Amino acid sequence: MTDGEVFARERELIFNHSWLYIGHETELRKPNDFKTRTVAGRPLIFARDAKGTVRVWVNSCPHRGAMLCREPGGNARFMTCFYHGWSFSSSGALVSVPGDDGYGPDFERPSLAAPAKVDSYRGFVFVSFDPGIVDLQTYLAGAKDLLDLVCDQSEVGMQILEGTHEYSVKANWKLLIENSIDGYHAVSTHQRYFEMMNAAHGGFAPTALGQSRGMDLGNGHAAMAGEPSTGGLFGRPLSEAGTAEKSERFDRFREKYGDAWVDRMAGARNMVIFPNLVVIDLVMGVVVRRIEPLAPDYMEVTAWHLAPPEEGEELRKQRLDNFLTFWGPGGLASPDDVEALETCQRSYAAQRELPWSDVSRGMNKPAPTGSDEFQMRTWWRRWNELITGEKLPPEEHASLDGVHTGHRQSPDHATAQ
Repeated sequence: MTDGEVFARERELIFNHSWLYIGHETELRKPNDFKTRTVAGRPLIFARDAKGTVRVWVNSCPHRGAMLCREPGGNARFMTCFYHGWSFSSSGALVSVPGDDGYGPDFERPSLAAPAKVDSYRGFVFVSFDPGIVDLQTYLAGAKDLLDLVCDQSEVGMQILEGTHEYSVKANWKLLIENSIDGYHAVSTHQRYFEMMNAAHGGFAPTALGQSRGMDLGNGHAAMAGEPSTGGLFGRPLSEAGTAEKSERFDRFREKYGDAWVDRMAGARNMVIFPNLVVIDLVMGVVVRRIEPLAPDYMEVTAWHLAPPEEGEELRKQRLDNFLTFWGPGGLASPDDVEALETCQRSYAAQRELPWSDVSRGMNKPAPTGSDEFQMRTWWRRWNELITGEKLPPEEHASLDGVHTGHRQSPDHATAQ
């Protein structure tokens, strides 16, 4: 958690050889839209070209390396380097060089560089800097199933809403990975939230924690997920109008996908896609969180809200309120988590006296719950394999996915939106 050499090994052995989330296709609504992002320490341009194709470019002019796009986003047919004026189209081709007669007739006009691999699954766009990595769907393994549960909540395709949460944490990035799939901390860390909910609504309690289950999704991906009755663990209870609207939509889903799939869809789930993408679906909203480690004791976090565009005004209002007041950097949850993680990091200065953290909760159970730490150990086993080369055997537990039965009736849910 504190060693610079370990952090360097993570950059080389994990981030240079994984599929890494860069953004969602719906963030690029129009041709020539672009966003600038940092992924694995590399500045990238996430763009839709003039023909509507999603592209990813290295945000560096191939002339002398200057950053090409210095805005967080926008819409532009051409990207012009402020240093020497080289200009590129949204498809990455070099279209203009000031004084290009100085280069001679044999000058090869370089295009923008790109990651080795770019692919998407149901609107979620990933990049990899490893040309030999397995294809994205193979890499996602069982995480595809949970992404399908999220994406099928819209009949026209889920969309990222306008507005982004951006904040930093003075702690090791792996601590937020753990926290994102940790049901154990909820009642103690977020006590003020549950007290507020009880005061406002009466009888509101985090009963889902004991009923949810830890899940090993393969390739280091892990989740805690609950039954339909546990939905809305952290979301405020829906209004009467919101409940009616949601029930009507889910009735249509039952006709389309079948009861078993929709029963799963109505549940709650926190998922980590190895190494650093978090998708949280707690019925009142879907949070997409990307964690970018910058140093052993510092990370930057970006979060978006994913929603069905066809929902009514009442549900959208409640969804946005929940995204702001619970998940926001100044909300009722994220500041608690940031404070907890930063105190952990400060205490790691005592590593000689306390060299280990304990993530053994639930190892003695036949089926660990979401308040146990099976899902964190799943992620850590993959981390350990990539960093040390030691592949540990998976834990054996009975019916770990027993609450997650049922599949869609239609076989096409792998089709990209």
